[in-house]
Amino acid sequence: MSDVKIRVYRGPDQHLASTVTIPGGILRIAANLVPRQAVEALSKEGIDLDELVSLSERPDAQGKLVEVEDHEKNERVVVSLE
Repeated sequence: MSDVKIRVYRGPDQHLASTVTIPGGILRIAANLVPRQAVEALSKEGIDLDELVSLSERPDAQGKLVEVEDHEKNERVVVSLE
């Protein structure tokens, strides 16, 4: 089972501001703890969190799932399975 990584980059240099790692083994339980900003970004891009949990259970699912750029806030959020 893959871990979900949510990385938030901020500022003009797009420095890594924060990283959230949700271990695959507890993802079903931890899905309720995902930061609101990340859930909103996923939803905005049409990604269902329950579907993400199911996808993480597939051994062949790896890599970047979505990258959301907010140009007004100069922020980028990357969600991946690792």
